[in-house]
Amino acid sequence: MRILDICAYSWEIGGPPKIIYDHTKVALALGHQVDILSPISPNEKPYPVPEGARLILCKRTPVISRFFREFSVELYQYLQQHIHEYDVVHCHGLWHFGSIAPFMVDKTVIKAITTHGLLDKWVYARSYWKKRIMDTLAQKAYVRRADVVQINNTDEKANLAEYLGFQHPNVVVIPNGINVDDFANAPAKGTFRRQFNIPDGKKLVLFMSRLNLKKGLDILLPAFKAYAQEHDDAFLAIAGSDDGYEQETRAFIEQNNLSGSMKLVGMLTGETKRAALADADIFALPSYSEGFSMACLEALASGTPSLLSDRVGFGESLRAYDAAELVDLNVEGVHKGLINMLQSAGRRDELRRNAYRLIKEKYDINIVARQLLAAYEAALQRRK
Repeated sequence: MRILDICAYSWEIGGPPKIIYDHTKVALALGHQVDILSPISPNEKPYPVPEGARLILCKRTPVISRFFREFSVELYQYLQQHIHEYDVVHCHGLWHFGSIAPFMVDKTVIKAITTHGLLDKWVYARSYWKKRIMDTLAQKAYVRRADVVQINNTDEKANLAEYLGFQHPNVVVIPNGINVDDFANAPAKGTFRRQFNIPDGKKLVLFMSRLNLKKGLDILLPAFKAYAQEHDDAFLAIAGSDDGYEQETRAFIEQNNLSGSMKLVGMLTGETKRAALADADIFALPSYSEGFSMACLEALASGTPSLLSDRVGFGESLRAYDAAELVDLNVEGVHKGLINMLQSAGRRDELRRNAYRLIKEKYDINIVARQLLAAYEAALQRRK
């Protein structure tokens, strides 16, 4: 198959580029062709591309793209000229130009959409009226037309049905996956601590995601403050690019005199990210909403015991395998989870073992990537 993925394919976006990268590697190994079409701005850094794939960058159109997400005349022109060269066009996300442009220029090529958790009620309520306008003008009609709608979990199935007013006939539940081998040879212990001057004598709690309200920083920060007032044995490293909550985070640290117990370390990539996961005693992400968190999958695959909410996209599996410390979404719940994990090495070891079993049995990329390719093939067969 000739596959075109459309996504803002940069480090700043978060999980979707990593998802596309891993799926692309499997698709290429199986003999398929993959191109990635991405809007780009001058200050952005494109995500790496697997050898054998092609990244096509299109400049965002100034001014308009500030109001209409990802708008790019170049992207539209590329689709007009080349969309018929592909068997499948896969749009990642909703309410941006790349999720509607393929439907505007063509009615024959198979089109897939991955919602990436964006229909969750918590997420949908943000910028509600902008999304409603987009839905009325185009987006909802184009979701109805999609040949494949990929969702990551059963909760999203209910959200999709509520959004459309009916259950889409071509919906498939396919989780995100991860290549466990990517985490087999971790950097030496202490590498991350030395780079960022984190005390060796304290257990390291790592938050690693975009600095956005929905990631639960508003409850993690006061919960860690409460823990630090009781136990002087832990340090919180906050890693990620700003997505609206960095100023509040810095203000919290300064106002509560917590610079000796927590710090921001910026966005981590590559070996630095792997070093952070290797050094961390706990990965913490008490998120209010995730489609299917790649950051959580990476932490679990790295063997880092994790403190999570059940809203990270695969809460049912985490609970069934006891693969993470699942906490209530309030300060008290996160505080209790920190105590349970930081005060018990045995509990951390138990979670580490259970998480590895979960990843190998359910979320290996070689399994889930083939499921998505099978969904493409089924859509092509329906057209014949």
